[in-house]
Amino acid sequence: MSVAQKPTSRDQVLEQAFGAPVTELYAQAVSPAAYAALQRALELRSFLALAEEQVARVRERVHDATAADRDMGELSADDLRMDAAWLEAALAGREGYAVALDDLLRTMPPVSEHSPRPAQFTQPKITATAPAPASVRAGAAPARRP
Repeated sequence: MSVAQKPTSRDQVLEQAFGAPVTELYAQAVSPAAYAALQRALELRSFLALAEEQVARVRERVHDATAADRDMGELSADDLRMDAAWLEAALAGREGYAVALDDLLRTMPPVSEHSPRPAQFTQPKITATAPAPASVRAGAAPARRP
């Protein structure tokens, strides 16, 4: 399953912000006319999907290890400590990506203000002209003649 197909905890917020389902947003993001906020939001969403998958894997591993029908002799405090450390890291990553995505969505301009294509900047034209001769009245010294 690709990252675009994995559900995340922020999919509904993304869909509301950009006005389309996540799968359509990924299709829009590859267009040359896609705006940066959409591309950044989907990049953060992809990271979030991976982090949430890691949280789910560790959670399932801990649930399996501590299941009521498991033999208590199979429990390993070292394994559980390692899983706790891994879970803490995965949760911190998940939280970081979720906060970054929420911040991006909160600070980006409304979708209605996005232009349908990237902004085109005009290049300033450089023109070379000779400087005007200085006037004697302007305090310039008169030119010497041979």
